[in-house]
Amino acid sequence: MQNPQTSVTETLRHDWSETEVLDLFALPLNDLIFQAQSWYRQFFDPNAIQLSTLINIKTGGCPEDCAYCPQSGRYHTGLQAEPLMDLEVVKTAAIEAKQKGASRFCMGAAWRSPKDRELDQVIDMIAAVKSVGLETCATLGMLTANQARRLQAAGLDFYNHNLDSSETFYETIISTRAYQDRLDTLAAVRASGMSVCCGGIVGMGETPCDRAQMLITLANMPRHPESVPINLLVKVEGTPLQDEPELDPFAMVRMIAVTRIMMPASYVRLSAGRMEMNDECQALCFLAGANSVFYGERLLTTDNPEFCRDQSLFARLGLKPLQ
Repeated sequence: MQNPQTSVTETLRHDWSETEVLDLFALPLNDLIFQAQSWYRQFFDPNAIQLSTLINIKTGGCPEDCAYCPQSGRYHTGLQAEPLMDLEVVKTAAIEAKQKGASRFCMGAAWRSPKDRELDQVIDMIAAVKSVGLETCATLGMLTANQARRLQAAGLDFYNHNLDSSETFYETIISTRAYQDRLDTLAAVRASGMSVCCGGIVGMGETPCDRAQMLITLANMPRHPESVPINLLVKVEGTPLQDEPELDPFAMVRMIAVTRIMMPASYVRLSAGRMEMNDECQALCFLAGANSVFYGERLLTTDNPEFCRDQSLFARLGLKPLQ
């Protein structure tokens, strides 16, 4: 089995066309999952799953207008803005996460972009989490090249900055930040030497073409993101997308499978929205190539499956935590 963290093999492609990707989405489900499994097993143990914990180190009050986000200060979701979390609280949460089997600890802050004094505090948190023996990830909004270098020098392993959707659809859900701003942050993260965590959201009203275009943007980068989170929209009352129709569960499975085929050496994370999926849907997503989840009962500001429920599901499926 090849190690996706140490090499990028010649088998990885960076030249996908929209026609090719749409053809993948249109395959019979059995054929699509067979292809995804074939790639999956070349790079990973198909029965091992990476467990990550995500906490909100700074909640609410974000000035952006992302239509899906309850942390936007523009929407009335009942969420109260809170200041940056205390360092010791973060460290305690990291210790608990490791005790429950997590190998990566992710910290999210509801900022458009961090100020340098705020970054100083986050850097202290990175050191505290790494002292526990966990990989570190942060999502703090847009970064300058210098901020990315500072985070890398502090030991941050991954930086998350999602594309959310295709460039075309993006304009219908966000007006306060351009798509190019996201690409610029990703470029700064990559240039700094940190690993990239980048994916998107399905179920916002986008088309299969939008999903294909988002994946093409990621897969045709000179280097694939090391981690690709695929989120199912969590509809929060008070946000513009609160009444969006339910997504066909098989559309989520197909999204996972196509992501696995296009970026076979990346971790594909079944991310937000697992509370809306039954065990059978999640099992199909793992079969289709998802090999990472967020672990813990809260995912930023929304619910996530309880620890015991995940433990039970993994045991029933024969999945073991990645060490």
